[in-house]
Amino acid sequence: MPRSFSFLFVGLVAASLSLLVLSSKDILALTKCTICHGKRELRKIQPTGKLVSLYVDEWVLQNSVHAKQACTDCHSDVVEIPHKGKLVEKVNCTRCHYRGNPAGAPQMVKYTEYAESVHGIAARAGNQKAPVCQDCHGAHNVRKHADPQSGMWRGTISETCGRCHLEVYSVYRESIHGRAVKEGKLDSAVCTDCHGEHSIKSPENPESTVYLTNIPQTCPKCHAPKGIASKYGIKTGQVKTFEDSFHGIGIKFGMKTVASCASCHGVHDIRAADDLRSTVHIKNIPTTCGKCHSGANINYAKGRIHVDPKKKESGAIFYVSFFFKWLTISVMLGLLAHMALDLSRRARERKR
Repeated sequence: MPRSFSFLFVGLVAASLSLLVLSSKDILALTKCTICHGKRELRKIQPTGKLVSLYVDEWVLQNSVHAKQACTDCHSDVVEIPHKGKLVEKVNCTRCHYRGNPAGAPQMVKYTEYAESVHGIAARAGNQKAPVCQDCHGAHNVRKHADPQSGMWRGTISETCGRCHLEVYSVYRESIHGRAVKEGKLDSAVCTDCHGEHSIKSPENPESTVYLTNIPQTCPKCHAPKGIASKYGIKTGQVKTFEDSFHGIGIKFGMKTVASCASCHGVHDIRAADDLRSTVHIKNIPTTCGKCHSGANINYAKGRIHVDPKKKESGAIFYVSFFFKWLTISVMLGLLAHMALDLSRRARERKR
């Protein structure tokens, strides 16, 4: 055997033995912890009164993204086993997940975004019910977001949020967005598309993506011509027609008493316009418009909505718009011609 191959063979054997030793140490450490935490009946009652299982499924842990981490890498305050009677703090994920960390953990700004979010602020204020990283990403079962078994997979994100926001989830899952996701159309809107991920803020916060004046920028991410709505045959011209409407112009100027997309279509309960339960179904339009316009009646449903006066399909509105457009241009050209002739006459009179 050539000498170079001999060195390579020895190196591979040494590396394999190192990995084997490391794996054995990890398994040994895990085995120590599962003497107690391998018991399904092990539980504790949180200060909130919630009963929490302390059982750890080894298979789940070993198939997570943290399979190579030892228990004490996360539970760093556990310095002796058993630790019965000693309070174990909630795991602080930023112990490894920070920019420049030597552990090789993903380095993103998500952690600082969370700290400023409605969830992070509540947690910092001592709200025991405020979600932290493991409430969404999982505790021992953290998986990559592209993994269908992850709580952060697009098909399951809404269910994950629904564990705390149950009432909202029960409404959303019956909406056009929720039903589409259920049918496997994973590019339909889920909670994080509208509210954000780690940077979620209260709807009353002007920085929130679902704040009244920001909604016309949030919905077009999908419903504008470059969004995914057209992929499903949904008209995308509504965004432009809204922007050009009284409501759209009012919002651009900061008015907070005009309608946004959600004012008419709903928030979590958005349905197709031909659905009798939709707020924009023709039979429900008087009620929907009546929320702002007292006395709204069936006549509100007779007019066209989201009309583009530049398109012939708008009927009389197109021709009226066309007429006034050229009337305005003609008047302005006539005015300019009159001014030019008048100035020319005055110039000739001065020369005389």
